[in-house]
Amino acid sequence: MMKRLLFASCLSFAFLTLAALSPAGAADDILIADFEAANYGQWKVEGEAFGKAPAKGTLGGQMPVTGFEGKGLVNTFLGGDRPTGKLTSPEFTIERDYIKFLIGGGGHKGKTCMNLLIDGEVVLSATGPNLQPGGSEFLNWENWDVKKYQGKQAVLQIVDEASDGWGHINIDQISQSNTQAKKKPFVAPPRRSGESPHLENAQQIKITGKYIIFPVSNQGQRGRMTIVVGEQLVHNLDCDFPPNKDAIDWWTYLDMSEYLGKTAKVVARAAPEICEMFQSSDEIRHLQPLYDEALRPQFHMSQMRGWNNDPNGMCYYDGQYHFFWQCNPAGRNWANMYWGHATSPDMIHWAEHDRALRSFGGDVKNRHPKMADRNCFSGSGNVDLNNTAGWQKGDEKTIVLAFTDTGCGEALAYSSDRGKTWKYYEGNPVIEHSGRDPKLIWYEPGQHWVIAVFDQDQEHGRNIAIYTSKDLKQWTRQSNVPGYFECAEIFQLPVDGDPAKQKWVIYAADAQYAIGHFDGKKFTPEHEGKHRVHWGAYYASQCFSNPPDGRVVQIGWARINIPDMPFNQTFTVPTNLTLHTTEDGIRMFATPIKELEQLRRPAPKTAENVVLNADGPEVGFDVEDQLFDIVVTLKQGTASKAVLRFGECAATYDFAAGKLDEMPLRMKDGRVTFRVLVDRPMYELIGGGGACYKTSARRDMGKPVGRISLAAEGGSLTVESLEAYRMKSAWKDR
Repeated sequence: MMKRLLFASCLSFAFLTLAALSPAGAADDILIADFEAANYGQWKVEGEAFGKAPAKGTLGGQMPVTGFEGKGLVNTFLGGDRPTGKLTSPEFTIERDYIKFLIGGGGHKGKTCMNLLIDGEVVLSATGPNLQPGGSEFLNWENWDVKKYQGKQAVLQIVDEASDGWGHINIDQISQSNTQAKKKPFVAPPRRSGESPHLENAQQIKITGKYIIFPVSNQGQRGRMTIVVGEQLVHNLDCDFPPNKDAIDWWTYLDMSEYLGKTAKVVARAAPEICEMFQSSDEIRHLQPLYDEALRPQFHMSQMRGWNNDPNGMCYYDGQYHFFWQCNPAGRNWANMYWGHATSPDMIHWAEHDRALRSFGGDVKNRHPKMADRNCFSGSGNVDLNNTAGWQKGDEKTIVLAFTDTGCGEALAYSSDRGKTWKYYEGNPVIEHSGRDPKLIWYEPGQHWVIAVFDQDQEHGRNIAIYTSKDLKQWTRQSNVPGYFECAEIFQLPVDGDPAKQKWVIYAADAQYAIGHFDGKKFTPEHEGKHRVHWGAYYASQCFSNPPDGRVVQIGWARINIPDMPFNQTFTVPTNLTLHTTEDGIRMFATPIKELEQLRRPAPKTAENVVLNADGPEVGFDVEDQLFDIVVTLKQGTASKAVLRFGECAATYDFAAGKLDEMPLRMKDGRVTFRVLVDRPMYELIGGGGACYKTSARRDMGKPVGRISLAAEGGSLTVESLEAYRMKSAWKDR
């Protein structure tokens, strides 16, 4: 049938006021929108996901989008799955029996959907078909029966409020009609680069060792692996399988220790010759010396295998610091989101354990207790000292993890045996909202739990939402703190070490913080805007809960690509956070914990009270090692800049600008101090005793530093002290 446009000035976004009849008496379809115009016309755009105009097919990083008509469609994969927003139509009159439209994308109920609203209420809703990795970006027809609403005024609202896997929606060709559209047969798009061309390969593996081990390629063909023992789903994840035996870069492992003596069904979309290499083993195969690979950080925590991003679950219990992280066990790029797990007695020497949480249990009822419904996104950890949830067994306190089970909400998992085993709480999700990354703290004055979590809504925009609970299971939203995105953190610190003068600090993933008051339900900042201590490749930091000594110790994700290794990305050294009164007001400082100094080797290279000028503009040392802790104190002279060089990297203090590299740093009493921690792939630059802190990749990753030198530019200065300590490896020197 012919389509009629409604507001001709808006072309394909027009709405019809009256329907014309064909000569045969049948009512023509009324086109609501086909998204072929150069903009959204009279539709209202909110948020970032929709951009300024309809998409022209597939967007960057997206699987091929098919099934839409013409050249344009609504596609909210703009910048990936994380952006959110809404697209709302002008009001129109329902004049036909059906509203039909093409829909694809994510299947998150109420979050990736199109809604029909009458009198402000959602009366019909449709989502895309996809929730699990894989799937397709194929759009197919959906029909709403709207006979009972004929004559009523209505509004369409296309919603993207999901930011995890399949956190986007695709819509096209919306019209009113008296006939339903028939579903189209799915036509597979051309295979994506990097996607496995192989069919699923199923095999039975007798579990004779702790692990199933299998090969991985850094340029692998991504395929799904599923492991089932008996009727129980044990693992379900995407793996970067090598296309052939010659393309193997490293081996990884999945824990199977609970199933010794049993037989696992392993289904993998990989080359048959690669599937034949899967095996049960007590040993993880290492093609390079473990923890001594060429680019392995030696005093920064990094995981044994695969990709990491955000630190998670950080807490202390009975002599052990527990550290968790976002983990892809089977590739060097982001995917899957298991939770890695390690413990340490001192936050320097770490021992990695079996992964604590597993993704993609889906709707399978008989699944491993560690498995969430979908991805296990970021979250936190704490110790239920008062057994508020009732999960304690015997004398051991319960360690609780709070995390985002993507597409479901905020979820809990817990351990009653010191973190050896974990159980996904059957009452999850405990909070349902448009957000992620919960930080769980105990608020002692009110004797209740607090979750601070990223949220996004029309009233507050991006914000940190504050929830409270007495038992960890029932939560009440109390307030919102606008202006924050991802990975919330909140804690209390004394000012200048005075326990009678306490302030609260709040920040999100970028670590730009506010100082203020918190009454257990509402955070009130004491100043406008935010302050900053962290710079460079630093993101998503978190602090240890339940510390034994009252310190607030922070670790961040060091967003540093580490090429050609069986792992990728790493973490910063732990830093002790403190509040100090400065010329600018109260500010937070971040200093490496004292425990790091145990790795200093004796007899550092030193220089004291050396005047640098035109006759002698540099002082330095030739060195052979890669690992250093360099501490500098300078006294101002006439020089415009001081430059510390270490290998191919440098740190510059600009006396006139008062900056250490790009970081503002005032001198104190005519002096400036800074410190550089140099590891194999990275360095950290700390100015003014923690007033500013920068995380950066080394230009000369994995090479000996060669020379450490300090030079004056544009005049003279005094090097009051320059100390260069060689550092031990935290992996080797225990």
